[in-house]
Amino acid sequence: MDAFAKLDWSLVQTFLAVGESGSLSEAARRLNISQPTAGRQVKQMEEALDVTLFHRQARGLCLTEAGTALMPYARTMAESLNALSLAAAGRSEKLSGPVRITASVFTSQVHLPPIIARLRQEEPEISIDLVPTDRSENLLYREADIAVRMYQTEQLDIVTKYIGEIELGLYASKDYIARRGRLTDIARFFEHDVVGYDRSDLILKGMRDFGLEVQRDWFATRTDHQTVYWELVRAGCGIGFAQCLFADADPKVERLLPDIPMPTLPVWLAAHEAMRNTPRIRRVWDALAEGLRPCVS
Repeated sequence: MDAFAKLDWSLVQTFLAVGESGSLSEAARRLNISQPTAGRQVKQMEEALDVTLFHRQARGLCLTEAGTALMPYARTMAESLNALSLAAAGRSEKLSGPVRITASVFTSQVHLPPIIARLRQEEPEISIDLVPTDRSENLLYREADIAVRMYQTEQLDIVTKYIGEIELGLYASKDYIARRGRLTDIARFFEHDVVGYDRSDLILKGMRDFGLEVQRDWFATRTDHQTVYWELVRAGCGIGFAQCLFADADPKVERLLPDIPMPTLPVWLAAHEAMRNTPRIRRVWDALAEGLRPCVS
């Protein structure tokens, strides 16, 4: 039996993660292991194959010629094992077991807890892992079973369900309005402080689509964390955008220019087609669709 046949899959998995990310720390985060463990596993694979897989650089690791040649085979192994896992999981007939849901930080904090609480009361044998993140988890690799997304995924083998549109509006704290005055005309928008995103360009794109030519530096206060963003608006840092159903219930803020049409936020569910009809996945899918419907128009 040659060295390849004796390779532990965990070593190949780590090699693939490091090769794709160029970073031991990022690979460790993806695999939920420590960085030293990731480093040891790379070294073990290099010793088992008697090749050097990576060049160490100041900003991380880059593949050697040998490492580059092995990457397609590692990806094929990952895809085959993932397909095996999905096929096996998709045949489970039990209305029990874990279901992993991913959603944005804001959706996870504001919309999902009461839905999950009700589901847990009705289906105590189903456990829920909630992954709040503003990056897209890969459903093809079972980083999540179900995703709540604000866009329709275009990945193959992913089934989606359109839930509806979330109304968005402009808001400012009452303290900010008392200090700077109420915005009553969109033409005077540039006279006010506006809370924006840091690295994300979603607000910039939305405002440009609305006819307002703005740049990142125009925002005096910036963050990509959605719940922190809202707290900055509530604290009086400036005008911000928010989901109306949520923001209208906050006594610290007021809606501005309610008659001006704003872009809406679409809500979609997504899951791998091999998992969609697994009883526990289907049950959670239906609960999310029902629970999110009051949040949309």
